[in-house]
Amino acid sequence: MPMWFGRLRGDRSAGGAGAAPAVPGGRLRRVRAGRCAGALVAGALPALAFPAPSLWWLAYVALVPWLLLIASADTGRRAALDGWLGGTGFILAVHHWLMPSLHVFILVLAALLGLLWAPWGLLVSRALGGTPTPSRAVAAVAVVPSGWLMIELIRSWEGLGGPWGLLGASQWQSGPGLRTASVGGVWLVSLLVVAVNTAVALLLTRPAARTAAVACLAACAVGVAAVQVWAPAPSTAGTARIAVVQPGVISGPGSVERRFARSEELTRSLADGADGSGESDGTFQAGEGRGTDEDIDLVVWGESSVGVDLTRSPATTGRLTALSREVGADILVNMDARRTDAPDRSGIFKSAVLVGPDGPTGDRYDKMRLVPFGEYVPARSVLGWATSVGKAAGEDRLRGDTPVVMDLPDADGLRIGPLVCFETAFPDMSRRLVLDGAQVLVAQSSTSTFQHSWAPAQHASLGALRAAESGRPMVHATLTGVSAVYGPRGGRVGPRIGTDASRALVYDVPLAVGTTLYVRLGAWPVYGALAVLAGYLGRAGLRRLGSPRREP
Repeated sequence: MPMWFGRLRGDRSAGGAGAAPAVPGGRLRRVRAGRCAGALVAGALPALAFPAPSLWWLAYVALVPWLLLIASADTGRRAALDGWLGGTGFILAVHHWLMPSLHVFILVLAALLGLLWAPWGLLVSRALGGTPTPSRAVAAVAVVPSGWLMIELIRSWEGLGGPWGLLGASQWQSGPGLRTASVGGVWLVSLLVVAVNTAVALLLTRPAARTAAVACLAACAVGVAAVQVWAPAPSTAGTARIAVVQPGVISGPGSVERRFARSEELTRSLADGADGSGESDGTFQAGEGRGTDEDIDLVVWGESSVGVDLTRSPATTGRLTALSREVGADILVNMDARRTDAPDRSGIFKSAVLVGPDGPTGDRYDKMRLVPFGEYVPARSVLGWATSVGKAAGEDRLRGDTPVVMDLPDADGLRIGPLVCFETAFPDMSRRLVLDGAQVLVAQSSTSTFQHSWAPAQHASLGALRAAESGRPMVHATLTGVSAVYGPRGGRVGPRIGTDASRALVYDVPLAVGTTLYVRLGAWPVYGALAVLAGYLGRAGLRRLGSPRREP
C-alpha cells in the first residue's frame, strides 16, 4: 500500500467523527486526482497485449497494478471508483481506433461500459484487501477471475459492443493459450490470465499469502500442461485449396466498380498461376493435397465486395459466373446492397453469396449480428444524435435469422461456414457452424475505415482463437487487409496479406476431423464462474447474518 495513502487513512480515523483531515485540502485533491489518473492508466495497460503491439506475455501481469490499487482502497466507494475508472481506461485503450468515427461519443460509451467494473472493484477489495490468510488467498484466485468473466459475458452482448477485446483473445499467438481455448474457449483463457495476475499480486504484496500464491501459480501451470498432453486435438484429413482475393485500398468516385474490376483481375490471374501483383503465385503447402496441384476449391472475396443485388443485376452476375468458369472454382462474394427479402423486409443486407460456373448456387447467408453504431444505432430514438457527431449508421441494416453451411459439390463436397466481419468476435457462432457440419470457417471482412490503426490486426487475430476453439481452419479474407488463414489448431498457414497489399494468394488449408471439448461442451467456464461467485457471495451473506449487530 502506498505510504501516502496509509497516512491519509490514519488521519481520517484518528480525529473521530467530524474531525478535519490533517492533509491540506489542495494536496488531498491532488492525491485524489493522481489516484484517478493512475486507475485509468492501470486499466489501459492490458491493451498492449493485443495487436498491434501483441505483447501477449504482458497479459499475465498487466492487471497487477490495477489490482493493487483497488486493494489499497480505504472504502468500498473508493474501490468501486477505481474499478470504474480502470474499466473506462481499458475500453478506451482497446477501442481507441474508433475515435475518428465516434469522436466524443467514444468517451461516453467507455464511461458507461466502465461501470461494469465497479462491482468488480468491490469484489477485488474484499478478496485482496487487508491481510489475506492462505485460505482467503486461494479463494481470491478463484473469485477475482470469476468476477472478471461475468463482465466479459455481459459486454459480449451485441448491443453493448460485442466480445471485442476479451482478455483471453490476447493469447492468439501463444500455443498453450490456443490449446487451452480448445478446451473451454476464450472464456477459459481469460480465467487463466486473470488468475495468474491475482496470484502475482498476492505474491508481491501479501507475505502471509505467498505460499498459497505460489501454490496457485503452480496449479495453473500444471493445468495448462495437462491440457497440452491430454485434451482432444483435431487430426488432419487432407487439405483444401482456397484463394483469398484482397483488392486493396480503392477510394474516390466509382470506387465500388473499380474495386470489383480489381477483384476480377486478381481472380483471373489465379487461372494463369500468378497472383496479380507481379510476384510468385503465393501457394503454400500445408499437408497432403486434394486433387491436382492446379485445382482451386474456393475463391473468397472480402466484405462488401459487390455493391449491387445480384438478383437484380444480370450483368454483374454474368461477370462472376464467367469468372468462376475461368478459374474453375466457386467464388464466395459479399453483397452489400438494398434488397427486398419479404413483403415487409426491404432494406440493406450484408450477404455472403456463393457463385459457381452455372451462376449463383442459391446458397446465401445474411449477416446476423451487426456492428453497433457502425451498421445500426441501438435505441435510435434516444441515441440517434450520435450520427451528428460521428460516422454512425444513418440507416439501420437488416439482419438474417439463421446460420448457413454451404456445400461445394465440385470440391469433393467441401462444406464451408461463412461469417461476416464483426461475427468472428463471437465464439458461439463459429461453434454453431461446426456443429452444423462446417469443415472450413470463412470470414469476409473490411476494416478499411480504420486502415492505419490497430483494428485490422486485432480483427485478423480473432481467426486464430475461433480456429483453435472449433478445431476447424479459418480463412479471414478482407478488402484492404489484414487477410490471414489459420489451421485447425490456431496456427497461421502461410503469410498474411498486409494492409499495404493488393493481391490474391492460394493457400493449402489443412482440414481436420474430430471435436474439441469446447465444441462439445460450450461455454462451461462461464457456468463454473457463476457457481464460484454464488458460493462466495452466499457464504459472505451467511456470515453477515450470523455476526452480532453492533450498537450505534
